Amino acid sequence: MTEARMQETPTFAPGTFCWVELGTTDGEGAKKFYTELFSWTFTDAPVGPGMVYTMLKLDGKDVGALYTMPDEMITQGIPPNWLSYALVANADESAAKAKELGATLMKEPFDVMDVGRMAVIQDPTGAVFAIWQAGTHKGAGIVNAPNSLVWNELATPDTTKAGDFYSGLFGWTTNVQQMGPMTYTTFRNEERPAGGMYTPAPEMGETPPHWLVYFAVDDCDAKVKQANELGARTIAAPMDIPNTGRFAMLLDPQGAAFAIIKLTMPQE
Repeated sequence: MTEARMQETPTFAPGTFCWVELGTTDGEGAKKFYTELFSWTFTDAPVGPGMVYTMLKLDGKDVGALYTMPDEMITQGIPPNWLSYALVANADESAAKAKELGATLMKEPFDVMDVGRMAVIQDPTGAVFAIWQAGTHKGAGIVNAPNSLVWNELATPDTTKAGDFYSGLFGWTTNVQQMGPMTYTTFRNEERPAGGMYTPAPEMGETPPHWLVYFAVDDCDAKVKQANELGARTIAAPMDIPNTGRFAMLLDPQGAAFAIIKLTMPQE
Protein backbone atom coordinates (compact mmCIF):
# COMPACT_ATOMS: atom_id res chain seq x y z
CA MET A 1 0.00 0.00 0.00
CA THR A 2 2.94 2.31 0.55
CA GLU A 3 3.55 2.26 -3.19
CA ALA A 4 0.21 3.73 -4.21
CA ARG A 5 0.70 6.90 -6.20
CA MET A 6 -1.47 9.80 -7.19
CA GLN A 7 -2.96 8.61 -10.43
CA GLU A 8 -5.63 10.86 -11.79
CA THR A 9 -5.94 9.40 -15.29
CA PRO A 10 -5.45 5.70 -14.64
CA THR A 11 -4.92 2.98 -17.18
CA PHE A 12 -5.58 -0.48 -15.81
CA ALA A 13 -3.68 -3.62 -16.75
CA PRO A 14 -5.56 -6.94 -16.64
CA GLY A 15 -5.56 -8.27 -13.09
CA THR A 16 -5.95 -4.79 -11.57
CA PHE A 17 -8.95 -3.65 -9.53
CA CYS A 18 -10.56 -1.01 -11.71
CA TRP A 19 -14.01 -0.31 -10.28
CA VAL A 20 -16.07 -0.42 -7.08
CA GLU A 21 -19.84 -0.59 -6.78
CA LEU A 22 -22.12 -0.33 -3.78
CA GLY A 23 -25.23 -2.49 -3.54
CA THR A 24 -27.42 -0.98 -0.83
CA THR A 25 -30.89 -1.17 0.68
CA ASP A 26 -31.43 2.60 0.39
CA GLY A 27 -29.93 4.22 -2.68
CA GLU A 28 -31.08 7.72 -1.81
CA GLY A 29 -29.76 7.47 1.76
CA ALA A 30 -26.42 6.05 0.58
CA LYS A 31 -26.12 8.73 -2.08
CA LYS A 32 -26.63 11.43 0.54
CA PHE A 33 -24.07 9.87 2.89
CA TYR A 34 -21.26 9.36 0.37
CA THR A 35 -21.68 12.61 -1.52
CA GLU A 36 -21.47 14.53 1.76
CA LEU A 37 -18.58 12.45 3.11
CA PHE A 38 -16.37 12.45 0.00
CA SER A 39 -17.62 15.54 -1.90
CA TRP A 40 -18.80 13.29 -4.71
CA THR A 41 -21.40 14.29 -7.25
CA PHE A 42 -23.59 11.82 -9.12
CA THR A 43 -25.62 11.10 -12.20
CA ASP A 44 -28.58 8.70 -12.19
CA ALA A 45 -29.25 6.42 -15.14
CA PRO A 46 -32.36 4.23 -15.47
CA VAL A 47 -31.35 0.62 -16.15
CA GLY A 48 -34.72 -1.12 -16.17
CA PRO A 49 -38.18 -0.93 -14.61
CA GLY A 50 -37.77 0.85 -11.29
CA MET A 51 -33.99 0.39 -11.38
CA VAL A 52 -31.52 3.28 -11.23
CA TYR A 53 -27.74 3.03 -11.52
CA THR A 54 -25.97 5.97 -9.90
CA MET A 55 -22.53 6.94 -11.20
CA LEU A 56 -20.49 8.61 -8.45
CA LYS A 57 -18.07 11.31 -9.56
CA LEU A 58 -15.11 13.22 -8.16
CA ASP A 59 -14.05 16.34 -10.05
CA GLY A 60 -16.25 15.16 -12.92
CA LYS A 61 -14.50 11.75 -13.17
CA ASP A 62 -16.16 8.40 -12.40
CA VAL A 63 -15.07 7.14 -9.00
CA GLY A 64 -17.57 4.31 -8.44
CA ALA A 65 -21.27 3.56 -8.51
CA LEU A 66 -24.22 2.51 -6.38
CA TYR A 67 -27.64 0.98 -6.81
CA THR A 68 -30.53 -0.17 -4.64
CA MET A 69 -30.49 -3.96 -4.41
CA PRO A 70 -33.57 -5.65 -5.85
CA ASP A 71 -35.80 -7.64 -3.49
CA GLU A 72 -34.43 -10.98 -4.66
CA MET A 73 -30.91 -10.03 -3.53
CA ILE A 74 -32.21 -8.96 -0.13
CA THR A 75 -34.30 -12.13 0.31
CA GLN A 76 -31.15 -14.17 -0.50
CA GLY A 77 -29.63 -12.56 2.59
CA ILE A 78 -27.06 -10.48 0.68
CA PRO A 79 -26.15 -7.54 2.94
CA PRO A 80 -25.27 -4.05 1.66
CA ASN A 81 -21.75 -4.31 0.26
CA TRP A 82 -19.05 -2.69 -1.86
CA LEU A 83 -18.13 -5.00 -4.76
CA SER A 84 -14.58 -4.84 -6.18
CA TYR A 85 -14.14 -5.36 -9.93
CA ALA A 86 -10.88 -6.64 -11.44
CA LEU A 87 -10.13 -5.98 -15.09
CA VAL A 88 -9.65 -9.02 -17.35
CA ALA A 89 -8.94 -9.40 -21.06
CA ASN A 90 -11.71 -11.98 -21.53
CA ALA A 91 -14.51 -12.44 -19.00
CA ASP A 92 -15.54 -15.89 -20.30
CA GLU A 93 -12.01 -17.28 -20.19
CA SER A 94 -11.34 -15.81 -16.73
CA ALA A 95 -14.65 -17.09 -15.35
CA ALA A 96 -13.93 -20.59 -16.67
CA LYS A 97 -10.43 -20.45 -15.16
CA ALA A 98 -11.83 -19.30 -11.81
CA LYS A 99 -14.16 -22.30 -11.81
CA GLU A 100 -11.29 -24.66 -12.58
CA LEU A 101 -9.40 -23.14 -9.64
CA GLY A 102 -12.28 -23.93 -7.25
CA ALA A 103 -14.38 -20.75 -7.34
CA THR A 104 -18.17 -20.55 -7.61
CA LEU A 105 -19.75 -18.37 -10.29
CA MET A 106 -22.46 -16.31 -8.58
CA LYS A 107 -23.29 -14.75 -11.96
CA GLU A 108 -22.08 -16.31 -15.20
CA PRO A 109 -20.53 -13.89 -17.72
CA PHE A 110 -23.04 -11.46 -19.20
CA ASP A 111 -22.98 -8.29 -21.27
CA VAL A 112 -23.75 -4.90 -19.75
CA MET A 113 -24.99 -3.31 -22.98
CA ASP A 114 -21.87 -2.06 -24.82
CA VAL A 115 -20.29 -0.95 -21.56
CA GLY A 116 -18.52 -4.24 -20.84
CA ARG A 117 -18.89 -7.90 -19.96
CA MET A 118 -18.73 -9.16 -16.39
CA ALA A 119 -19.13 -12.07 -14.00
CA VAL A 120 -19.49 -12.28 -10.23
CA ILE A 121 -17.27 -14.84 -8.52
CA GLN A 122 -17.00 -16.32 -5.02
CA ASP A 123 -13.43 -17.41 -4.39
CA PRO A 124 -12.71 -20.83 -2.80
CA THR A 125 -12.57 -19.26 0.68
CA GLY A 126 -15.93 -17.45 0.33
CA ALA A 127 -15.06 -13.85 -0.66
CA VAL A 128 -17.00 -12.33 -3.56
CA PHE A 129 -15.58 -10.10 -6.29
CA ALA A 130 -16.35 -9.30 -9.93
CA ILE A 131 -14.37 -9.44 -13.15
CA TRP A 132 -14.76 -6.81 -15.86
CA GLN A 133 -13.97 -7.04 -19.57
CA ALA A 134 -14.06 -3.42 -20.64
CA GLY A 135 -16.20 -2.16 -23.48
CA THR A 136 -16.88 1.55 -23.52
CA HIS A 137 -16.30 1.76 -19.74
CA LYS A 138 -12.66 1.17 -18.79
CA GLY A 139 -13.08 1.64 -15.03
CA ALA A 140 -12.63 4.50 -12.60
CA GLY A 141 -11.50 7.82 -14.04
CA ILE A 142 -9.59 8.70 -10.87
CA VAL A 143 -7.83 6.53 -8.25
CA ASN A 144 -5.19 7.00 -5.54
CA ALA A 145 -6.24 10.62 -4.98
CA PRO A 146 -8.05 11.83 -1.83
CA ASN A 147 -11.71 10.71 -1.82
CA SER A 148 -11.12 7.99 -4.42
CA LEU A 149 -10.30 4.27 -4.47
CA VAL A 150 -6.80 3.51 -3.24
CA TRP A 151 -6.72 -0.15 -2.07
CA ASN A 152 -8.64 -3.44 -2.03
CA GLU A 153 -8.03 -5.88 0.81
CA LEU A 154 -9.08 -9.49 1.28
CA ALA A 155 -10.00 -10.81 4.73
CA THR A 156 -10.00 -14.61 4.60
CA PRO A 157 -9.55 -17.51 7.02
CA ASP A 158 -7.27 -19.34 4.55
CA THR A 159 -4.61 -17.10 3.03
CA THR A 160 -2.77 -20.04 1.46
CA LYS A 161 -5.81 -21.25 -0.47
CA ALA A 162 -6.79 -17.69 -1.44
CA GLY A 163 -3.24 -16.80 -2.45
CA ASP A 164 -3.01 -19.85 -4.70
CA PHE A 165 -6.37 -19.02 -6.27
CA TYR A 166 -5.63 -15.38 -7.13
CA SER A 167 -2.10 -16.19 -8.29
CA GLY A 168 -3.58 -18.81 -10.59
CA LEU A 169 -6.36 -16.56 -11.85
CA PHE A 170 -4.54 -13.24 -12.31
CA GLY A 171 -0.86 -14.22 -12.26
CA TRP A 172 -0.39 -12.22 -9.05
CA THR A 173 2.72 -12.77 -6.97
CA THR A 174 2.73 -12.45 -3.18
CA ASN A 175 4.90 -10.58 -0.72
CA VAL A 176 4.31 -11.75 2.87
CA GLN A 177 5.33 -9.50 5.77
CA GLN A 178 4.86 -9.40 9.52
CA MET A 179 3.11 -6.21 10.68
CA GLY A 180 3.42 -6.63 14.43
CA PRO A 181 1.30 -9.67 15.33
CA MET A 182 -0.40 -9.68 11.89
CA THR A 183 0.84 -11.52 8.84
CA TYR A 184 0.00 -9.34 5.82
CA THR A 185 0.25 -10.38 2.20
CA THR A 186 0.59 -7.82 -0.58
CA PHE A 187 -0.45 -9.06 -4.01
CA ARG A 188 1.51 -7.75 -6.97
CA ASN A 189 0.35 -7.59 -10.57
CA GLU A 190 3.68 -7.63 -12.40
CA GLU A 191 5.48 -4.70 -10.72
CA ARG A 192 2.44 -2.92 -9.27
CA PRO A 193 0.66 -3.57 -5.97
CA ALA A 194 -2.71 -5.19 -6.70
CA GLY A 195 -4.26 -5.64 -3.24
CA GLY A 196 -3.72 -6.99 0.25
CA MET A 197 -4.73 -10.05 2.27
CA TYR A 198 -4.83 -11.08 5.92
CA THR A 199 -6.61 -13.44 8.31
CA PRO A 200 -8.82 -11.53 10.78
CA ALA A 201 -7.75 -11.89 14.40
CA PRO A 202 -10.16 -13.74 16.72
CA GLU A 203 -10.83 -10.51 18.64
CA MET A 204 -12.38 -9.06 15.48
CA GLY A 205 -15.28 -11.44 16.02
CA GLU A 206 -16.93 -13.42 13.26
CA THR A 207 -15.71 -11.84 10.03
CA PRO A 208 -16.99 -13.46 6.84
CA PRO A 209 -14.47 -13.60 3.97
CA HIS A 210 -14.71 -10.38 1.96
CA TRP A 211 -12.88 -7.84 -0.17
CA LEU A 212 -12.80 -4.46 1.59
CA VAL A 213 -12.63 -1.20 -0.35
CA TYR A 214 -10.32 1.59 0.88
CA PHE A 215 -10.78 5.24 -0.05
CA ALA A 216 -7.91 7.71 0.38
CA VAL A 217 -8.53 10.73 2.64
CA ASP A 218 -6.59 13.81 3.72
CA ASP A 219 -7.30 13.34 7.46
CA CYS A 220 -8.39 9.96 8.82
CA ASP A 221 -9.59 11.13 12.24
CA ALA A 222 -11.56 14.09 10.91
CA LYS A 223 -13.18 11.88 8.26
CA VAL A 224 -14.21 9.27 10.84
CA LYS A 225 -15.80 12.00 12.96
CA GLN A 226 -17.65 13.34 9.92
CA ALA A 227 -18.80 9.84 8.91
CA ASN A 228 -20.16 9.18 12.39
CA GLU A 229 -22.02 12.48 12.34
CA LEU A 230 -23.57 11.39 9.03
CA GLY A 231 -24.80 8.12 10.55
CA ALA A 232 -21.90 5.71 10.04
CA ARG A 233 -20.54 3.37 12.70
CA THR A 234 -16.83 2.85 13.40
CA ILE A 235 -15.78 -0.80 13.40
CA ALA A 236 -12.02 -0.15 13.68
CA ALA A 237 -10.98 3.16 15.20
CA PRO A 238 -8.19 5.15 13.52
CA MET A 239 -4.81 3.46 13.92
CA ASP A 240 -1.39 3.80 12.39
CA ILE A 241 0.32 1.29 10.10
CA PRO A 242 4.07 1.96 10.27
CA ASN A 243 5.47 3.43 7.05
CA THR A 244 2.05 3.20 5.40
CA GLY A 245 -0.52 5.54 6.93
CA ARG A 246 -3.44 5.90 9.30
CA PHE A 247 -6.63 3.99 8.60
CA ALA A 248 -10.07 3.20 9.99
CA MET A 249 -12.91 0.84 9.10
CA LEU A 250 -16.53 1.96 9.00
CA LEU A 251 -20.05 0.73 8.37
CA ASP A 252 -22.15 3.16 6.34
CA PRO A 253 -25.70 3.97 7.59
CA GLN A 254 -27.12 1.05 5.58
CA GLY A 255 -24.50 -1.41 6.90
CA ALA A 256 -21.93 -1.67 4.07
CA ALA A 257 -18.33 -1.88 5.25
CA PHE A 258 -15.58 0.31 3.82
CA ALA A 259 -12.24 1.69 4.98
CA ILE A 260 -10.42 5.00 4.71
CA ILE A 261 -6.71 5.71 4.86
CA LYS A 262 -4.48 8.75 5.04
CA LEU A 263 -1.40 7.42 3.27
CA THR A 264 2.10 8.34 4.38
CA MET A 265 3.65 8.70 0.96
CA PRO A 266 7.24 7.50 0.84
CA GLN A 267 9.85 10.05 -0.11
CA GLU A 268 10.83 9.83 -3.76
